[in-house]
Amino acid sequence: MFSAGGVAVVLGTLLAGPGLQIAFDSRAQARDWRTASRAPMGWAPDPASYEPAVVQAYAARAVRWRGAFAVHCWIAVKPAGASSYQRYEVMGFNMSRNTSVIRETSTPTPDQRWFGSEPILLQDIRGPEAEAIIAAFPAAVASYPYPTTYLVWPGPNSNTFIAHLAREIPALRLALPGNAIGKDYTSWKVLASAPSGTGFQISLAGIFGVMLAQREGIEVNVLGLVFGADPLDLAITIPGVGRLPARPDWTNGKHVTGAGAVDD
Repeated sequence: MFSAGGVAVVLGTLLAGPGLQIAFDSRAQARDWRTASRAPMGWAPDPASYEPAVVQAYAARAVRWRGAFAVHCWIAVKPAGASSYQRYEVMGFNMSRNTSVIRETSTPTPDQRWFGSEPILLQDIRGPEAEAIIAAFPAAVASYPYPTTYLVWPGPNSNTFIAHLAREIPALRLALPGNAIGKDYTSWKVLASAPSGTGFQISLAGIFGVMLAQREGIEVNVLGLVFGADPLDLAITIPGVGRLPARPDWTNGKHVTGAGAVDD
């Protein structure tokens, strides 16, 4: 049995990262989502001038207090020659409209700030490899098990959806941030592949679990909050804070070179 003091220490450790986010992210405290910037970051090639197919994945701090704990993830795809991107994500407010929580929108700038929060570029794949991934998208989206359900914690939520797409399309090789709460929600399927397809995880409804994968490293999930270490990338993951050292571009500059995805 855990003592009251032991429980307090565990909770204090879990909440230290989110607490620091709330205390020091003055922009998040002052931001009004109705007037927050939606300006693009410049990660996505202009579809008007860039012919090849593109697949990109992003993550940005969630809105308001949720941003102290988690990020919101989405994926954008552009077939070769297309004049815009199709952006895929899950939005909880869609439930109030009695429609699917899956949102698909057309946009020339899928790399917009998320209500003021600057996105991280998680993956960038181009050319024939991107075309093959895009061809698999309709079936992967249609197979999402929770199209009418949304729970902020522990899931299914926006990050559950992106993790599902990653598992359904292994060619994405998509590692999601440790603070993408909901990515580990696999309902009552205890053993599953890591979203990146480079390892495995044990998860108890997204509340407790452990992951071991080449791209994600080692992650331990306690109440949906993740501690992690990636020996290959010399990085650690702290609940709420995410991966340190922080990197705005997880693709090592592929948005500039157009060379495709990074195999790491």
